[in-house]
Amino acid sequence: MEWSEQVDESSFTRKTEYWHQLPDGRVQCDVCPRACKLHEGQRGLCFVRGREDNQILLYSYGKSSGFCVDPIEKKPLNHFLPGTPVLSFGTAGCNLACKFCQNWDMSKSRQMDVLSSKAMPRQLADTAKRLQCRSIAFTYNDPVIFLEYAIDTAVACHEMGLKSVAVSAGYIEEKPREVFFRHMDAANIDLKSFNQDFYWKICGGHLQHVLDTLLYLKHETAVWFEITTLLISGENDSDTELHALSEWVYSHLGPDTPIHFTAFHPDWKMRDIHRTPAVTLMRARKIAMQTGLRFVYTGNVHDSVGGSTYCPSCDKLLIERDWYSLGEWNVLVDQYSFQAHCSHCHARIAGIFENAPGSWGAKRQVIRIIPD
Repeated sequence: MEWSEQVDESSFTRKTEYWHQLPDGRVQCDVCPRACKLHEGQRGLCFVRGREDNQILLYSYGKSSGFCVDPIEKKPLNHFLPGTPVLSFGTAGCNLACKFCQNWDMSKSRQMDVLSSKAMPRQLADTAKRLQCRSIAFTYNDPVIFLEYAIDTAVACHEMGLKSVAVSAGYIEEKPREVFFRHMDAANIDLKSFNQDFYWKICGGHLQHVLDTLLYLKHETAVWFEITTLLISGENDSDTELHALSEWVYSHLGPDTPIHFTAFHPDWKMRDIHRTPAVTLMRARKIAMQTGLRFVYTGNVHDSVGGSTYCPSCDKLLIERDWYSLGEWNVLVDQYSFQAHCSHCHARIAGIFENAPGSWGAKRQVIRIIPD
């Protein structure tokens, strides 16, 4: 069945697949590990998936909190089409309950009127192509909860030669995970901590489900992925935890897996904790690199060294970054294999690169899409 046959464009709802009926009459949503069990008329914790007519519907299909063209480095992805523009959008709601949420006005919203922008998948693909974006990103809140909208948009984009990017916490069940990432070309997975107590007490979730997603991406897909860990002073930034996290990534995902340590700012329900100092990010970067990880970055601070890419073989500068703007470029890309190499020593560099970097820079362009 075509997606258009499953969508009610007048109410912006879409039928979904991942649910089942329970013996007690409730319907369980099977998209994420929360497994919300719903009576008629109830919504799940994410708020955008709910029970109606004895099935689970998605209520945010074709509706967004807004559209922007961003640099791909802002997702953050440093090894995926560097310098290119990406059309970014999200919806409302989230399937985690992070007390430190940096996008809480959207992800914690229980008011559907924040979704004032409207666009169907084909319109999004057309717009991205017209604006000369190389990809589209499902971001700002987690695309897992608007999985069908994201997949349908990814399909429309692929038909036009555009890539699809998921910015996600990776909190998803096995079957929908397989289908979702089948349509993604790149992902940034938010590994919020390497401590189960942190995940449960601060995020309302479980660490192992996120690790399972990372293992799946590494060993079962060709999706290019990078990891982001937001460091919060006194919560997930101890040397012990940073060593454990880095060693797990090195052992299970490999030394070429890029990881971004980014700075927290006081927000949502954790306004009493001060902003993460740059020295904490630099310490985390040093620990990860000493563990053997080759591409470790700092984010949300002005740190050109921590934001730039260096050759793991000869240590020379490959890609210079100042915030989201690219400077010096010392990457050679084979025109046939598209494999990237250091221009100094010719060592292979992991990632998805093109012959030349994009020139979008640090611009952020808010756009409006006029519905058909």
